[in-house]
Amino acid sequence: MSQATKEALNALHGAFALELAKRIKDGTATAADLSVIRQFLKDNNVEALPGVPDTPMKALTDSLPFAAQGINH
Repeated sequence: MSQATKEALNALHGAFALELAKRIKDGTATAADLSVIRQFLKDNNVEALPGVPDTPMKALTDSLPFAAQGINH
């Protein structure tokens, strides 16, 4: 059995990412989809820093129902 080419794997990776993004944008992402998306981002070393102004991560952390004060990292 032959291995897939790098180009084929890149195409599959891109198509997978686009499908996941589409599900988020159109509001059809399920809890299972979100878990897959989280793991996909982690597996691809995608990180978001919560303190960067004007980003979705900052908006998310600002909307949390508790203050970050007193939390030691």
